[in-house]
Amino acid sequence: MRSNARMRELLRATDLSGLNHQDIPPMFRDVAAGGWSVTAAGGRVLTGLRPETPGRYVDRLAEETTVNGRGMTDYDLPAAPHERTPLLVRRCLAYVCACLREAREEFGDSRVRAYVSLSCADTDQGLLTSNVTFCTPLPDVRPYVPGLEQVREAAVAEISAEDCRAWW
Repeated sequence: MRSNARMRELLRATDLSGLNHQDIPPMFRDVAAGGWSVTAAGGRVLTGLRPETPGRYVDRLAEETTVNGRGMTDYDLPAAPHERTPLLVRRCLAYVCACLREAREEFGDSRVRAYVSLSCADTDQGLLTSNVTFCTPLPDVRPYVPGLEQVREAAVAEISAEDCRAWW
């Protein structure tokens, strides 16, 4: 797993033992269970997030990250950071691991990567929020998060199916 210092701090502070499907909100659980499909352009996308009408994208990276990207459900979490943060991290990682497991089964490889970012919302409350997306790194396309380790404004990680073995 590649991550920046802020993400490493969050992961050290979060108990990830027993991570499972119950950590995933129902809507995201359904998305993970729905599996993956391939678009006409060769993009690997979560079937449950695939739009009915295909969009136009600059490249496959843009297609995959746009279709697969979502903010993680957090409206039901407590506002207090010491309670909210570990629950949000567990949700994100459980969803990531479930989706990456499905991707490995569907495609027969572990090329799909998950990207998780956590940052404080630009609101009066400044609650911690998160975003999760998936894409397949390609040799001829720029990385989804260039210089990931140097990102300062958010906690960011790139996670592979192999990384999930430590938690799931």
